[in-house]
Amino acid sequence: MEGAWHVYPLEAALELDYVDQAGNATRRWVLARELKVGPGKMLLGGIDILTEDGYRGFRVDRIQRLEDAETGFVVEHNILDWLMKLAERQAKARKKHLARMQAGA
Repeated sequence: MEGAWHVYPLEAALELDYVDQAGNATRRWVLARELKVGPGKMLLGGIDILTEDGYRGFRVDRIQRLEDAETGFVVEHNILDWLMKLAERQAKARKKHLARMQAGA
């Protein structure tokens, strides 16, 4: 938890069709690092690899389409749900890995 925001760690390489604040449609290639869910907003945090902006947040409601670069899976609807499920799967995998590491120690 971070204030009123809940932060979910996330690791993914994603191609986004994104509409910026000015209404311009752009394609972004992002190394996702977290999903932040807060009061009335959801942000995908990550590194926009083709710009000099470095780390930034993308409003999930402005993502029109995303593609998982690892699997090629395309999401055009229920993008927040897909991101949440990905974060949950990764959290379970991390927890399982930690349990195995501790059992072996």
